[in-house]
Amino acid sequence: MHFISEALEDYVAQHSENEPLLLQQLNKETHQKVLQPRMLSGHFQGRVLSMISKIIQPKNILELGTYTGYATLCLAEGLQKDGRIDTVDINEELEEIQSKYFQLSDYKDQIVQHIGNAMEIIPNLNRTFDLVFIDADKENYINYWNLIVPMMNKGGIILSDNVLWSGKVLEEVKKNDRSTQILLEYNQITKEDPRVETVLLPIRDGLTMSRVL
Repeated sequence: MHFISEALEDYVAQHSENEPLLLQQLNKETHQKVLQPRMLSGHFQGRVLSMISKIIQPKNILELGTYTGYATLCLAEGLQKDGRIDTVDINEELEEIQSKYFQLSDYKDQIVQHIGNAMEIIPNLNRTFDLVFIDADKENYINYWNLIVPMMNKGGIILSDNVLWSGKVLEEVKKNDRSTQILLEYNQITKEDPRVETVLLPIRDGLTMSRVL
């Protein structure tokens, strides 16, 4: 679902910061070789992620859902010089394309890839985070939230992607649609959790920004 017209989306992208060349190449290769390329953050959302990271200047970032690594590289643009981004994905088939572009980037020594179950990996990271980007399986969003909030530094930002779920959050939920049911509950949790303040941004498929108090 397009929440604004495609023409207006193009205008927004054209009047935002240009997409870096390496990300243009990753964007193209993802569309050529990987299933469901619409999962890619893309030019505009990527520049939003980059800007947020640059404003925060995080030392430690956690990303859940690496996909082909596009958002990873955008988030890494704001890292402190001694900073680190841990990125987690369960799909080992994507590790090759991720590694290829990470190694071509200026952040190759700051990106740590994890392949496996995020629910098992997160508790073993033994660090606190300034910025987290949740863009993995929707059915675990609440579980991720419960794990991550206690690991956040004060003032840290949690970004949650796809929270409008192609507009399904406004439709009658089908009994077997577990993802939409979870996202509806998740959106309520992020709004009401007293540990954070939250704003839901209508960027692409919905991006929630929650600041830890």
